[in-house]
Amino acid sequence: RKVFFDTHALVCLLEENGFTTQQSEVIVSALVKIMNTNLDMIYKDMVTKVQQEIALQQVMSHIGGVKKDMIILEKSEFSTLRSENEKIKLELQQIKKQVMDEITKVRADNKLNLNLEKSRVKELHAQQDRALTQTDRKIDTEVADLKTMLETHKLDNIKYLAG
Repeated sequence: RKVFFDTHALVCLLEENGFTTQQSEVIVSALVKIMNTNLDMIYKDMVTKVQQEIALQQVMSHIGGVKKDMIILEKSEFSTLRSENEKIKLELQQIKKQVMDEITKVRADNKLNLNLEKSRVKELHAQQDRALTQTDRKIDTEVADLKTMLETHKLDNIKYLAG
């Protein structure tokens, strides 16, 4: 161990301040032991440059492994998402087809109903036209009958008046 201060100078300083040589040497020896113990404790917590490089390499390799794992996970997640997306697309196409089929059915039903209603309306108009035509004929017949009757009464009145 290297001591980073002059122990002899410290002994001399202690002697100048009233300590004996033996006391000064004991104090300096105790200080050196304390410093060595403290340095030992500090060295236990410290790492050497080589150890630091090894630890750094281990951490970097661990980070590289984690990166690889993340890339693999991303790819697997991406492929999972892609397959789920394809499933959803297929379901959407099926639903779209079902909706289009339902729309076609509704349109066909509506056209059929509309045509039925048109036929009913035409039939109703035809019935009304026939009824109107029959009513017109009856009215014409009644008018002709009344005219005939009127002419007959006229002739009868002329006969009575002439007779």
